[in-house]
Amino acid sequence: MANSWWELQILSDPDLEDSIFWRLGNFGCRGTASENKGDLCLVRAYLPKNQQQLDLAAILLLLRQDAENMGLPVPTIESIVIDEEDWAKSWKEHWQPQEIGDRFLINPAWLPPPEKSTRLILRLDPGVAFGTGNHATTQLCLEALETHVVEGAVVADIGCGSGILSIGALLLGASKVYAVDNDPLAVQSTYSNYELNDISSQRLVVQEGSVERLLELKEPVDGIVCNILAEVIISLVPQMSKLAKSTTWGILSGILVNQANSVTDTLKQNGWSVASLQRQNDWCCLNIQRS
Repeated sequence: MANSWWELQILSDPDLEDSIFWRLGNFGCRGTASENKGDLCLVRAYLPKNQQQLDLAAILLLLRQDAENMGLPVPTIESIVIDEEDWAKSWKEHWQPQEIGDRFLINPAWLPPPEKSTRLILRLDPGVAFGTGNHATTQLCLEALETHVVEGAVVADIGCGSGILSIGALLLGASKVYAVDNDPLAVQSTYSNYELNDISSQRLVVQEGSVERLLELKEPVDGIVCNILAEVIISLVPQMSKLAKSTTWGILSGILVNQANSVTDTLKQNGWSVASLQRQNDWCCLNIQRS
């Protein structure tokens, strides 16, 4: 864990928010929070200072390109250095309970859950892992899980991040989730979050690694969820197919709308069909089935 952090404050048009989250993820961002500032959106993002030099010019160039491509004003960006305690306090102050889909309520672990909510309450402290429910791709995956997960399903979560999708599947009735992530901090975060939700280690099995760890199961799963990036998904599809049986479904996101065709082509070549596409702003989620 870093001892000090870069805090970026990016003021932009609200329609650029998801693109900002995506760009920051590629720069090693370990936490985000956003709030409305009049007609604008203020994104706060946190990057560990001891892991890299902050290239503000490179970040701003990419954000400028995204804004111009969407016909939006160029965002402004400022940076400061804060210590570990201030990092944790700052972004948590701006993250509030959030309803997603028809059934979920994402509740920050440090806040009491609402007393009268009829939703499935998913308590979360993402720490330094990706996945708070703020990003469009996470929301699309949670909404898709509501449709796909049936009682007793066995699910694989590839690139589990904070564990939000794994826990969501279990709250919906899955009997077991096998979760993997290449980032040891994500594995640690998933462990912490399933304990927050009183989920046993028998129901949520977390390992460091990728699809190769899941293939060690030598047993197909009922569903696969993967919220990474399009190019990574394309490279993993052949291995993912080895986890599937004839009835297996999949939920794939982290895909920009203009990347959907490339992912779809790869899926078709490996025995999958796209049943539907959900879209939120520039992002999409592919709901897939074995052909």
